[in-house]
Amino acid sequence: MSEYPGSASPLPGFQAREPVLLALVATHRNTGLEILARLRAGPTHLASSVDAAARAAIRGTVVLATCNRFEIYCEVASAQDTDAVFSALAAHIREHSGPLPSDVLPSFVRHTGPAVAEHLFAVAAGLDSAVAGEREIAGQVRRALIQAQAAGTACGTLVRLFQAASRTAKDICARTDLGGAGRSIIAVAIERAISGSRHADLSAASAVVMGTGAYAGCTIAALKARRCSNISVYSRSGRAEEFAAARGARALTRADLPAAIGGADVVVGCSGAGPRIDAAALEEFRAGAPRRLAIIDLALDHDFDPDVRTLPEVELITLDSVRLAAPREEAEQFMLASDMVRQAARCFEEQQKLRAVDAAVVALRGYIQQVLALEMSRVRDRHGCTATAEEVQFALRRMVRQLLHVPSVRARELAAAGRQDQYIEALEVLFGLSLQPVADESSDPHLPGFPETSAQTG
Repeated sequence: MSEYPGSASPLPGFQAREPVLLALVATHRNTGLEILARLRAGPTHLASSVDAAARAAIRGTVVLATCNRFEIYCEVASAQDTDAVFSALAAHIREHSGPLPSDVLPSFVRHTGPAVAEHLFAVAAGLDSAVAGEREIAGQVRRALIQAQAAGTACGTLVRLFQAASRTAKDICARTDLGGAGRSIIAVAIERAISGSRHADLSAASAVVMGTGAYAGCTIAALKARRCSNISVYSRSGRAEEFAAARGARALTRADLPAAIGGADVVVGCSGAGPRIDAAALEEFRAGAPRRLAIIDLALDHDFDPDVRTLPEVELITLDSVRLAAPREEAEQFMLASDMVRQAARCFEEQQKLRAVDAAVVALRGYIQQVLALEMSRVRDRHGCTATAEEVQFALRRMVRQLLHVPSVRARELAAAGRQDQYIEALEVLFGLSLQPVADESSDPHLPGFPETSAQTG
């Protein structure tokens, strides 16, 4: 057997099978809002019944759960393990979300590899939201990572992925006007409301805003831009007082709401939390009210039943109808932001490749250092002269640096070109190295499961 380290002496520091990212995505587009509510409401810890091999293949998880989406991000040991992990996650979802329709799990969109970064970056920037460019999702992405870190489930790769997503969202906000898209949607809705009313502006109008989220804040700003000063805010979650005070509006209690709606010219629903107001209730609120009422329902899980449009002197303006009338210039901003997302995703993947090659270079350096140590041991054994050994050691170290310079440079060049596998294979073939997988230093080797999450609703 050779005295030099090789296949008989596996070297740590390198992952022989490169891990991959996996994302399972359910949103308002492919899954009903009721199902999403059940998904995010259930516990998110892996059950003990999950297949042990699949669980061992999961190196980290982050769960992004909001009122409009439920997404699970994982780092998986290798591409060969993704099917087993998907099955384990599907079993977990079935167990903890109660009875689900048979078509729910197949409707989950499955992203792997580079597509995961591009999807998450688009989500964080608001490109995948119901209203393009909305800002609230960026904070939800940050909180999802914080919760996963607190639970000990966020491995190093996922930490870097989510941090890069947050940076991309900030860059898009700074370099484009996409963040104004949400405000534009609301402005278009209010313009439609005014066009059918007796008001040239809203200076003499009364408005009620339902909700305290990002859309509600934009709505109040848009109403004030139309000179509306009589604005009331209602929140089922009890946050109306502080929210309204900060924006110069009046907070409503549950008891105040019927009379406020009955006397309003414009009602804007931005909440989507709780039971809808149906036609019978609205008719009771408006008993004896002669004025026309424009209802703008911007909530995905609507605040008003569609039947309210059948009432006399009531116009219902929905998010879908408003989007069709949104300013065309938003499309250019969306395209610019999409280009930035793709560029940022490519950059993230290049950094991941460089990290993989760096590990290979570390393995190569370790191999040569072991050879050097063996040679120096021989020098000491043969000569026993410290001075001579130091001189030889200096010469050999210089030789090692010279030998490693070109392979190290080539490693990075090949990684940038997407050919890192060729470099790794060459190391294994030429040096007979047995490169063993190791856990990321920032990951927890004992994955406890998914972090607890909660929806951020207004």
